[in-house]
This record gives sequence, C-alpha cells and structure tokens, in this order.
Amino acid sequence: MIQVGDIREWRTHDVVDLDGRKIGSLEAIYVDTGTDAPSMATVQIGLPTRHRLVFVPLEGATVGPGYLKVNYAKAVVKDCPSIGTDDVLPAGDEAAIFEHYGLAYTTGAGGERRLARP
Repeated sequence: MIQVGDIREWRTHDVVDLDGRKIGSLEAIYVDTGTDAPSMATVQIGLPTRHRLVFVPLEGATVGPGYLKVNYAKAVVKDCPSIGTDDVLPAGDEAAIFEHYGLAYTTGAGGERRLARP
C-alpha cells in the first residue's frame, strides 16, 4: 500500500501509464475520507500555458525511480473530468470522477465528500 507521507515526496515526478508512457506530473494526493487511505492523485497535464489537473485512482499504482505508475491508460486519464491548477474540486463533481473510471461512489452517512487533500 502506498503511504500518503511517502507519496507526497513524489510531487512533480512523472506519472506514467501501464505501458510506461508519461501522462503528466504528480500534483497532489487525495485520501478517502472514510479510511484516510490514499485514493486518488491529481496529475498536471497540458501545454505550459494551459495546464489542468486530472484525477487518477491510486489502486494498483506502483512507484519506481522517479515515477508513479498508475493502473490506467494515458488516454483514459487524460479524458477524466479536470479542474484548473488553482481550483478546488467541488463536492458535486466527485461522482463524475469515480464514474469515469467505473468505480462505485458513495458519500458519507451525512453526505460528506469522499475525497480530501490531507
């Protein structure tokens, strides 16, 4: 299991897909609010003047020398709903991210959001 404290040190390192193709740079880690375990990463993609952040699940991810390898193809990650580099993920947009990857989405018993930055 990837530890949040460990993976924070990987900020700005490459994020690569299953085939080792670079997707972008690691920007942040989001934890599942129900378990406090790392759940998603944001990856900075795009042209230098038009960067945006996309989300990718960390399940099955591995770390290597200078990179984080995720369990999804580059095209799938790049098509994920995104936010601006200075934006915050609205709670109402969380479900779309989970749906994009075919993952079940539930909020907390009181309607709490599922993802949070530690």
